[in-house]
Amino acid sequence: LTVPEQILAGEQSPGSRFHGIASGNLTRRHVLIVGLTVCFPRSAHAAATGLSFDELYGKVGVLGLEFSRKVLELSGQYVRIEGFMAPPLKAEADFFVLGRVPMAICPFCSSDADWPDDIVVVYLKRKQTFEHNAGMIAVEGTLEHGSWTDPQTGFVSLLRIRDATFE
Repeated sequence: LTVPEQILAGEQSPGSRFHGIASGNLTRRHVLIVGLTVCFPRSAHAAATGLSFDELYGKVGVLGLEFSRKVLELSGQYVRIEGFMAPPLKAEADFFVLGRVPMAICPFCSSDADWPDDIVVVYLKRKQTFEHNAGMIAVEGTLEHGSWTDPQTGFVSLLRIRDATFE
């Protein structure tokens, strides 16, 4: 049980911080703990799992790149990856490309068959104005894999990080 659930359930195990609550012994401390937990819930993304460009693909098969076991396991999970931001196509956008090395041009390809093995498309939580950053950045967000065509831009991607933030 979480702390608020323990408090509300009145956990009765001897030595418990919440022993006696069910019998009406609610203290200011208990109210404060519940209040803080409600007002400041633990982030759903408390700890991002690290992912590197070397861990994105397992091998190249007859059909092209194959995702690594780690990518398959982390798909839909909150991850952190470090890399270099490609120059954005326009100053204000809600996405950019993250690469293993600094890039001079945007690396989008015509199909997923041509997809480079060292880039990830990053979709931000909200549109923002970019200033090109030549240094390494860290991106956190939800990993998504599989061929997908962005309906607004027509760009094809194999790996994406959604609802992302970067620093």
